[in-house]
Amino acid sequence: MAYTASHRFCRIAPRKARLVIDMIRGLDVASALSTLDFSPRRGAAFVKVVLKSAIANAEERDADIGSLFVKATSVDEGPTLKRFQPKDRGRSHAILKRTSHIHVTVAERKA
Repeated sequence: MAYTASHRFCRIAPRKARLVIDMIRGLDVASALSTLDFSPRRGAAFVKVVLKSAIANAEERDADIGSLFVKATSVDEGPTLKRFQPKDRGRSHAILKRTSHIHVTVAERKA
């Protein structure tokens, strides 16, 4: 049985969030949480919240928490917020504030 959680419209670029997601894919949840605790990347905080939510979803359905592992992770691109920065001589340059959809799936490892 697999349990999923997601954080939609997360204010971090997908490219940066994927670097964090790739670190925890395939790990058991205890080592994934400790990896995220000690990661200096900003995206680790977002991914940790989603992972804890997936663990809580599994616990709610009476899964064995000790045998859970990160089965699948993905980061999809969300909508981009378009902002403008004033520049010299009355011009403006676009600033693209990207968003992400972070998905984490945990499952029980068969003994």
